[in-house]
Amino acid sequence: MDHSVAMLSVLGIAILFIIILSIKFRIHAFISLTAACFLIAFATGMPLNKIGASIETGMGGTLGFLAPILALGAIIGKMMEISGGAEKLSRTLINFMGQSKAAWAMMIVAYICGIPVFLQVGIVLLTPILFCVVLESKQPLVKVALGMLTSLTVVHCIVPPHPAAMAITLALKADVGKVIFYGLLVGIPASVIAGPLFGGLIAKKYDFQPPEAYCKMEPTPDEKLPPFGITLFTILLPLLLMIGKTIIELVADKNAPYMPWVSFIGSPIAALFLAAVLSYYIMGYKRGYSLADLAKRTESAMGPMATIILVIGAAGAFNRIILDSGIGDILKNVLTAIHISPLIMAWVIAIVMRFAIGSATVAMMTSAGFITPVLAAYPALDPALVAVAIGAGAIGASHVTDPGFWFVKESMGIPMDKMFGIYTAATTIASVVALIGVLILAAVLGQ
Repeated sequence: MDHSVAMLSVLGIAILFIIILSIKFRIHAFISLTAACFLIAFATGMPLNKIGASIETGMGGTLGFLAPILALGAIIGKMMEISGGAEKLSRTLINFMGQSKAAWAMMIVAYICGIPVFLQVGIVLLTPILFCVVLESKQPLVKVALGMLTSLTVVHCIVPPHPAAMAITLALKADVGKVIFYGLLVGIPASVIAGPLFGGLIAKKYDFQPPEAYCKMEPTPDEKLPPFGITLFTILLPLLLMIGKTIIELVADKNAPYMPWVSFIGSPIAALFLAAVLSYYIMGYKRGYSLADLAKRTESAMGPMATIILVIGAAGAFNRIILDSGIGDILKNVLTAIHISPLIMAWVIAIVMRFAIGSATVAMMTSAGFITPVLAAYPALDPALVAVAIGAGAIGASHVTDPGFWFVKESMGIPMDKMFGIYTAATTIASVVALIGVLILAAVLGQ
């Protein structure tokens, strides 16, 4: 058998191995990915003394930068949760836009609130607000819900500092500010078309009723909520700092005396640290929480990080094994010979992996491992566009293999026979629209 075919067969078997372990035997993604690392290493004949070192390098290189970002993002999300910041944003926007635009208001709120929190946390945070809004506005629940759910899913996949988005940004050596900026640009039309517009089209056929537990909820009095302006500023601060750094570096003299400060303050860790400290004060201490209370809340926010950190670390090790085993070079030769845009290639790999494995995080990290060797043949291509293309692919095709699919179903109370027509369809539409956005953006930038 040809060596290249044999090596690619090993990779295919490893991917199938991950899918079977994750879906058929319900083995945790961390164990599945680590087992696949050993499978590739042994099957390709890697020296035994290099296998452990390769896994350590892949895991450590990914998490060394990412772990503090995950922790700081979790703190900001927790402070927003306990302060009622999300409710304040939604109430202000709905009062400004009108009850008839409730779906659009929830889309904007989810787009903003989804930036520092995970998809599941965002759903927990915004679901009570969503049902209150629907009951008050009399708008179709499916339309308003898709405005929220699509925004949360889109931001989760394509906008750092979300874990997978930040991890692939790091893996591809892309500029964080550019990935944020491109992701936000591409994500807006994806959220609009797959959210309120698509939700409005299917409202008659696929509408559903709120769970009974939410039908008698009372809104929080305004005086108990934080101010709108400072809440919005706190959430957006890390993005403003990171995007600002990118813009200043493009237009300013790189030897200017202030540039080291710009680079420092606009770095992801510094930007998120400043936002976390501000959120501690504005959304925590100033709202009447003691420092001891805030310490307990912070500790509770860190618990869910463990699983995500382990999965991303194992995915980083898997990507490193692909490169160190020699499969990366073969992938580069095969994929570049296909003569397809690497942006489309990245999207296709990501959505196929998303459909097969379910987890957007695993799909994105695995896709980065596939596409990284290919980028050497396209030195002029901005890796930030590739990162957003991968994220766009991971948005789509959410179905029964995706834990988020079941979380959405149970949280929203959507009947199973309607989930595919609502959430699976919406995520796939958003994925396609986001890809089109990436391709248009690449054309405008001359990539």
